[in-house]
Amino acid sequence: MRAEDELNFLRGKDQEALDKAGIRTVGQLLDWLPKRYEDRRQFDSFPAQAGGDALCLRGKVIDSMRKRLGGGRGFYEVVLEEQGGNFFGGGTVACRWFNLPFVHRMVAVGHEVVIYGRVKEVGGRLVIDHPEFEVVEAGVGSIHLDRIVPIYRGLSGLPQRRLRELIWDACQEVEPDSLQATYEVDASYPRLEAYREIHFPEALEQAEAARRRFALEEFFQIQIQVLWRRQHHRQQEGRIQGKSTGLLTEFYRALPFDLTDAQKRSVKEIIADLRQPRAMSRLLQGDVGSGKTFVAMCSMLMAVDSGHQAALMAPTQILAEQHWLTFRRWLTPLGVKVGLLTGNREEEADGADILIGTHALIYERAEFERLSLVVIDEQHKFGVLQRGRLVKQGQTPDVLVMTATPIPRTLTLTLYGDLDVSILDERPAGRGKIITGVRVKPKVTEVTKFLKEELGKGRQVYLVYPLVEESDSVKALSAVTEFEKWKKRLSRWEVELLHGQMAAEEKESVMARFRSNEAQVLVATTVVEVGVDVPNATVMIIWNAERFGLAQLHQLRGRIGRGEHKSYCVLATDGKSGLEKLEVMAATDDGFEIADADLKLRGPGEVLGTQQSGLGDLRFVDFLADVELIRESRRLAEELLERDPQLEGYPALRNIAALGKEVSGC
Repeated sequence: MRAEDELNFLRGKDQEALDKAGIRTVGQLLDWLPKRYEDRRQFDSFPAQAGGDALCLRGKVIDSMRKRLGGGRGFYEVVLEEQGGNFFGGGTVACRWFNLPFVHRMVAVGHEVVIYGRVKEVGGRLVIDHPEFEVVEAGVGSIHLDRIVPIYRGLSGLPQRRLRELIWDACQEVEPDSLQATYEVDASYPRLEAYREIHFPEALEQAEAARRRFALEEFFQIQIQVLWRRQHHRQQEGRIQGKSTGLLTEFYRALPFDLTDAQKRSVKEIIADLRQPRAMSRLLQGDVGSGKTFVAMCSMLMAVDSGHQAALMAPTQILAEQHWLTFRRWLTPLGVKVGLLTGNREEEADGADILIGTHALIYERAEFERLSLVVIDEQHKFGVLQRGRLVKQGQTPDVLVMTATPIPRTLTLTLYGDLDVSILDERPAGRGKIITGVRVKPKVTEVTKFLKEELGKGRQVYLVYPLVEESDSVKALSAVTEFEKWKKRLSRWEVELLHGQMAAEEKESVMARFRSNEAQVLVATTVVEVGVDVPNATVMIIWNAERFGLAQLHQLRGRIGRGEHKSYCVLATDGKSGLEKLEVMAATDDGFEIADADLKLRGPGEVLGTQQSGLGDLRFVDFLADVELIRESRRLAEELLERDPQLEGYPALRNIAALGKEVSGC
């Protein structure tokens, strides 16, 4: 049996189920990796109460029933009893499956069953809804019992036990020489041995070592794509620009403050790139309030001074309009025409030296005759294809992508390994300190008193809520409902409402009033997460803060502390969950520390948004936090490309690398 052999020897439902899942060869069957493992050498004891982690239980079905609910819905329930219990008998747990009528044909009284799920209390009984289950057949042991057993993602029509048997047979019979990878990343650990240990380990440490070995393969291929893309981009002929610094000098002289050392360093790095004959491809990574906008402004002035156009694409209309107002304020006196183009608004877009907009820059009416610099703000909000479309509006323009969402330092090589990186690690001078506190179920009277004190000093306030309107399914406060209450509590001041469901014109009108201090209190959802710059706003209360991610909380907090006054961020929570991450927020305002903590708490898939980042198909996403693994994969890829820059000796790997180049849009 060879890895490339098709599974034609299977018949009936086995082949049909595998074929439906896209598993057509022996190699693809081996690549259907376990999602978790059950140590069936010793099962969990039946619980005495609900709660806690999911349990793996083994017991006998002593009762069953089918019950029909209203609306044609129904459920099937069995009662499972622990075998070999104490003197008074074993414990019991009820298992229920809703709207799965076929289950009653699979699990019946007298069956011995292994189940996996989380126990809850319903009507005084311990219940597991929709547990994973497997019926234990008499006399059947070996790979199914008394060992560490692999549990796979379910395949319709193919029971776990049968799938496990097919993979076991493949592991025993496949010819080792047919399992060659596109490139051998670890010759000391043969792939067949790794397959056997990832599917049927004798110890969980074996399974983890095998997973790490396959993760190294996967990350090596990602690094090949990244480095190939970098190599390809650097071979493209760009335009030399940025030799004239007249506009930049005027701009510097007009500023009433000095740029930070980090800003100056980043501007120098960008200018050096602009003056190269190859196209720039650079990431500007800076924490909230570190001054990325001014660095972008300096970069775009260099393009304009060279007789070209620059474009900046932002993910939201609020952010685009905020940039447009800022750019106009500083650059119009220099004779630079700044235009705006969003889905709802167009201002001086024709013939603009600098055009700022949203997705409208690629989907609407934008016309560029001399586009030489593309800036993407909050780049993680865009897909790679969207970025690529804007880049293609010019002839190999220089590209600067910016993010205010700090990326864990360990991940930069993976996500942005094709880009040169500039980091803003200083806050501009004159910014007030932000004090962050966690408050469990704070009294509204005390919060109101505090807000009145700050408003009385002439300051402004954000009140942020997780929901727009009340929800029956989500127990959390809503902006619309609380807005009416705050209008009464703070009747001496103007209170405004802002959320994402409002019309674009209405949102901009509200923001304009808040920016000009016509409104002093803004009750809002996370629509204020980016692009809102009101230096006079010094207080933010985030209600149900436990419902937000760390990165989002950090972005929200970045809306205050932008002026000279001391600012306060209060994280109000019910105290039932999420206290650990809220304490992280209270302990530090360093975005990189917060990003590292977020990575540990939520995992890379949640933190990165794998679909947007181009990592949607990653199998070993949890290894994105493994620094040594990522560095090792990078080293292997660099060594190979140094020996064989065009991958002529590795045609399969070359195809993988070329695919990465196409997807990138570069």
